Amino acid sequence: MSPHATGRRRVHRSVAAGVPLLVLAALVAAAPAEGATPEAAHVTRTATLGDIPLGTFSNTLLPGTVDDDRGVDLGGIGSDLYPAGRRGEFWTVTDRGPNGQIKIDGKKRRTFPVPGFDPAIVRIRVSGDAVEVLDAIPITTSSGKPVTGLPDQEGRDEAPYTYDARTRLAYDPNGLDTEGIVRAADGSFWLVDEYGPSLVHVSARGKVLTRYVPRGLNLTGTDYPVVEALPSVLLHRKINRGFEGLAQLPCGDLVMAVQSPLSLPDTAAGEASRTTRLLRFSPRKQAVTAEYAYRFDPVDVVDPSEDDTSELKISSVVAVGGDRLLVEERTDKAARLQLVRLGRDADILGGAYDDDTTSPSLEQLDDPAAAGVPVLGKRLVVDLGTVDGVPGKIEGIARVDHDTLALINDNDFGMTDGAGAFDAQGRLVDSGVETTVTYVRLPRGI
Repeated sequence: MSPHATGRRRVHRSVAAGVPLLVLAALVAAAPAEGATPEAAHVTRTATLGDIPLGTFSNTLLPGTVDDDRGVDLGGIGSDLYPAGRRGEFWTVTDRGPNGQIKIDGKKRRTFPVPGFDPAIVRIRVSGDAVEVLDAIPITTSSGKPVTGLPDQEGRDEAPYTYDARTRLAYDPNGLDTEGIVRAADGSFWLVDEYGPSLVHVSARGKVLTRYVPRGLNLTGTDYPVVEALPSVLLHRKINRGFEGLAQLPCGDLVMAVQSPLSLPDTAAGEASRTTRLLRFSPRKQAVTAEYAYRFDPVDVVDPSEDDTSELKISSVVAVGGDRLLVEERTDKAARLQLVRLGRDADILGGAYDDDTTSPSLEQLDDPAAAGVPVLGKRLVVDLGTVDGVPGKIEGIARVDHDTLALINDNDFGMTDGAGAFDAQGRLVDSGVETTVTYVRLPRGI
């Protein structure tokens, strides 16, 4: 990208008697022998994003937004992945930008080393072993200002601090922590956000058209329309665990995944729970039309190295035809993809478990199905933790063809937590983790 550009950038089949027998023989030869191990899922391609200074990237889109990028390169675009219509091309979205945690006086503070960073929609192309940025669209308010990635509300979101966690920054009600993306038929985009949590409709040029939030959020001071159209029970989302997966069904409906179980009735219940929620939203009706209970596998099944249930997350949901979805269950080290169908008989919208006074809560039920709560059935498609060459922290998944998936990781802009994330001059000590697109071939199609 040129630092001088501004705004959006494009940087017959034979009937001979012998042929049928030959064909039959070939088919038999190609079939696996009895007792043979079936073909395993495997990586077929890997491509990496090169170094692009974050200040150059940001100021190309919105001049003057970043005065010091502290040596951080563009990253974090692995929050989601959506096919862009041409072979090897995808839409991605950044999250809220470089951020970390540092302990001060025994308490963790959330740092924003580049507070002027504005979340962006990024079009990429996988070319050989490289990921190329073709286009980038800044996400802006109604008046064209950056939404920023800063937290929205004091008392609900973590307080933001400078890179060294010493100086408090201001909240920004326009701020978005974008984590999922799909593109509508009219060229506009739908995004999901962790802060509200919210569903955000964005124009083809990146302007926020409407932000849909839970009833009772009372988000004021925004420079774009806010509509309270989501169930109020979502107000109990865990800190930094709002919506993280977004899919677009063939009918145009959207499906949003709450990353982790809600903190109902309290934090301890949410940390121990294995039940989270998916919501179906109709853009035509501008309303949630269904809700589903989704049950994680035990954490040591998803990730044999992990014993903390609170590390379970959904980071991606992918529509694969009809009312079927791939759902990614993960920790930071491992991930498994499950196939589910959104049947009407599994809808719990408007029932007792949307009332935050219900006791026990959905999240507290050891066996929701035994308690009469319909839970989405699922089938394991692939355990990515067993596939050599798949990086950690996969957050975006796209279907390439009948039996191939593209995966993208979130590299956290090369940041780590702790005071050692930056050197004495305030420059990033890069983690060395790169943004990578990985193609995985499945042994059977989806």
